Parts: sequence; structure tokens; C-alpha cells
Amino acid sequence: MKNRINELLWCGLALSTVTYGFADERWPQFRGPDGQGHATEASIPAQFGVKQGVRWRAPIAGKAWSSPVISDGRIWLTTAITEAATDEEKARKLADDPLKAIKDVAGTVEFQAICVDFATGNVVHEISLAKVDDPEPINPLNTYASPTPVIAGGRVYCHFGNYGTWCLNAEDGAIVWQRQIVVDYSVGPGSSPYVHGDKLILVCDGTDQQFVMALDAATGKEVWKTPRPPIRATEVEYRKAYSTPIAVQVRGETQLIVPGAQWICAYAPDTGREIWRIDHGDGFSVSPRPIAVGDLVVFSTGYMKPELVAVKTDGQGDVSQTHVAWRVSRGAPSKPSPIAVGDRIFVVNDLGVLTQLRSADGSILWQHRLGGQYSASPIQAGDKLVFCSHTGAVTVVAVDAQYRELAKNELEAAILASPAVVGDDLLIRTENELLRIGK
Repeated sequence: MKNRINELLWCGLALSTVTYGFADERWPQFRGPDGQGHATEASIPAQFGVKQGVRWRAPIAGKAWSSPVISDGRIWLTTAITEAATDEEKARKLADDPLKAIKDVAGTVEFQAICVDFATGNVVHEISLAKVDDPEPINPLNTYASPTPVIAGGRVYCHFGNYGTWCLNAEDGAIVWQRQIVVDYSVGPGSSPYVHGDKLILVCDGTDQQFVMALDAATGKEVWKTPRPPIRATEVEYRKAYSTPIAVQVRGETQLIVPGAQWICAYAPDTGREIWRIDHGDGFSVSPRPIAVGDLVVFSTGYMKPELVAVKTDGQGDVSQTHVAWRVSRGAPSKPSPIAVGDRIFVVNDLGVLTQLRSADGSILWQHRLGGQYSASPIQAGDKLVFCSHTGAVTVVAVDAQYRELAKNELEAAILASPAVVGDDLLIRTENELLRIGK
């Protein structure tokens, strides 16, 4: 009984000290308003299923692992409509690729933006942006539309890696501008765009070149472009990464934090000036979005052997030897992002092991095997955490000091896109539908 009281006290303390939650009707970017997965005042149902708690379900054509984003009662998604390649086309496109054993390729790809009415699930706009007749190969776990769009200032920004970036009018879906920035991502696009003020930030960490750039959000014109630090890996596949920035405040200055292969760096958002850098090792294909916890930023180093690393953000220049607070390899993810609640960090790794850590020192408090494989990043909805597996199992866990499972729900369709929360409803994109789940 005493332990249970302590759990409840810790839970209440954790929720009361969170200052980054939002209680509005918007989820405008990957991982929500703060970019870190929090909807601290939401009250979603713990139990639901294919025939339970579903307010509506909207079929979504194509294949994409981008997340839904929501503003002003409208949900925006991107998708890729593919036509299968013939055996001859596959043989031609993969003939000289050293990674052909882990790649697939389409014959053609049509890129679309889709707008869905939040209240009814009806499609408002279905906008064809481009069709590519000779797309590059991708990893079968990826899609041609994996970056999540972002809504800001009445505009929707849809990014498809080197296939193009589009700015749409959120009211009528009209194309405002389009840019194409070609980088060899090798296994398909991944980094989501991020809006900071009047700038659209794009992370372009390919095998051939690596840089972070800002476009004028109104016009699409380049504002700044900053090369990444030199990478020691000679194998080009170890140079790529797919992370999405976060912004933090340090001594009154905004920093854009962007992990990549070998390095995590902070940039000044107005100019692209590098503020500090830390050599995190030989990790690459970094896709989890970092999180801010107190005066630390915590991120995953990606493949081959992922680690969670916490860094202090008050440095200048190369602070690799002075500003790493802690490192933990046990239970670290390659794809799902971590999430913090109060002074605790929750992380599910690719193989379904859920870990709770103390943010101050990285010490592991407990671990529990959820089972299955995971790519989607978890979200917090009030006193609940939501974890979605590849096979469509959605585990709802209490925000407690000890592991407490509230429900394991089966949606019977693959989930690799991260969920969203609007009000007290949960939006989950499966391989073929968008579901609105509520009480």
C-alpha cells in the first residue's frame, strides 16, 4: 500500500511540474505542439479497438508513415501512391546497389497531400503534388512519404526529401510555392520539416552531403545553409541521418538542436551559425527526435549500437569532452523517440522493451517488455502513455513510478506512424486508414 501511495505521489508531482503541455485543439507538427509528444491535459480512453471507441475511420490511399497534423478542425496528411515496378525495372535500379538485399523500389510514385475534416472524417482536399516515373530505391520499412508535414501561419508544409517541398494554403489547398533540394538519402526520406518563426528548417543529412538549411516560409527562398561538421566514416552509408530539430532556450538564446551522424549540433535559427557541437560516436541513420529535460537535451545515436545520450546545452564550440552528462545503451532505440514526464524519461526500443530512466543521471528505474517491434514515437495524453507497434498493438500505460499497463488494444493493421492527440481524442494512422478514437 505504501509503495502504491508513493507511486501516486510521484505521478502527481511529475504531472504538476511539466510546463510544456498544451490543452488546445492543435497538433501542428511531428510529436505535437512542443515537438516532444505531450498533451498533458488530454483524457483519452484506455481501452479501444477496431469496433470500440472509434468515432470514424477514413481510408487513406497509398503508403506513408508520416503522422497526421491538425489545426482549425482540419487534419493534414501526406501519402505516396505507388505503382509496382516490374522485375526488369527492379533489376535495373538495384543492379549496382550494395544494399539491394534490404531495398525495394516502385515503378512510379505520386505524391499527395490530403486534408480530412476532424469532425466527420470526410476528405476535404486531395491534392496531387507531383508524379515521379523513376523513383530511387528505399528500405521496405520506409515509405516515399515518411516526413510529417507541419502547419504554421495558415500554411501547410509538405516535405518528401529530395522529391520536393511544397507550401500549401491551409484554407483551400492551393500551392503557394515548391522547392526541390536533392540529397541522396539512400533508403528514402525521413526528416520532418520544422517551422521556427518565419523560417522553414530542413535537415538534409544524405550520404553525399550533409547540411541544415532554412527557407523563407513565405517564399521558399534560401535564407541560410550550414554544412555539418566533418564525418570520419569513409563508408557513405554511415554519413546519413533522419532526425527532426527541436528548439530550446539557453540563457535567453534560442538554439536549434539537430542530431546527425557522429555529431549533435546546436544552431542559431536566424543565421544558421553553429553554437556548439558534440561528437557522440559512430552512430548514423539517427531518426528519433531529441527531447529537452531541464537543462539537458537527450537523444539517440541511431545505428548500429544505439545509445541514449544526455548533453548540456550551455557550451560553445566543440564541447565533446565537457558537456556529455550521461550515456545509456541498455534499452536505447534506433527509431522511436524518447518522451519525458517530469524528471523521468520513458523510451521503447525497436524490439519493444520499455524503459524508465531518471533524467538527472540516466539511471534505469525499471524495464518491461511490451513485445513486438516499434518505430512510432510514444505520446503522453494526460496520465497515460501510448505505444504503437508494427502489428497494430496499442499499449496504454499509466504515467507511474512503476510499470502499470492500463490496456493493450489491437487495431489489426500495421502502425509505424506516430499518433496524435486533439482534445480528448486519439488519432492513429495505420497502413490504410486514419482512425479517430474517443470516449
